[in-house]
Amino acid sequence: MNEKILYYSSLCPDTAPFKEAMAKLGISAREVDITSSMKNLKEFLRLRDHEEVFIPRKAQGMVGIPCLITEEGAFIFEVSTLEERYL
Repeated sequence: MNEKILYYSSLCPDTAPFKEAMAKLGISAREVDITSSMKNLKEFLRLRDHEEVFIPRKAQGMVGIPCLITEEGAFIFEVSTLEERYL
């Protein structure tokens, strides 16, 4: 992966704090709002349906956003993990 990608929803209450933490840490990424279009939703679902990292989240009834994918292909779902990695 050559760029960071943030999958999120403007309707998700976890998105604002996650994006705020990214801004404070100076992290930029291509942003994909999965609820803004069917194209974006399908892009995210293709990823979510094929990556094992989403299995525990789906088992808990979670969508799996916000999700930052790093250039190395790591998946970050929590502000605490974001801070651990980039502080």
